[in-house]
Amino acid sequence: MKAHWLALITAAAWGIGGYFEKQGLHAGQVPAQVGIAVRTAIAFVVLGAASFPQWRTLATAGPRPLLSLAIGGGLVAGSLGMLCFYAALKKAPLNVVMPIAFTSPLFGAVMGLLLGGETLTPRLLLGMLMTVGGIVLIAAR
Repeated sequence: MKAHWLALITAAAWGIGGYFEKQGLHAGQVPAQVGIAVRTAIAFVVLGAASFPQWRTLATAGPRPLLSLAIGGGLVAGSLGMLCFYAALKKAPLNVVMPIAFTSPLFGAVMGLLLGGETLTPRLLLGMLMTVGGIVLIAAR
């Protein structure tokens, strides 16, 4: 499957999933941290089974890549990001939380520019500005 289709399915899954997460948090009066734990537990089982054949790559990956995954994915995105996302879902409408929370491509582009050696082009700058403009249009009250 082509990357753009996978990315579109990702966006749909995250947007649709966010709707149901917000519903579950509010309908059951579930604290944000408990919601994250449920989400993470289910994801751990499914992803653990899906990744099991590749676990042997951990032995040869080396400490630096694993530390990068642990800090970037586990602590920053998986823990801090999810704690803030679920707390926001408890406090604000979905049409405010989702557009702001999913500006991650904007932050990814900035990280690529600052740390990844990527080049700021007029097209990239325009895309970044349009991202911010779109978020303002969707999330502003």
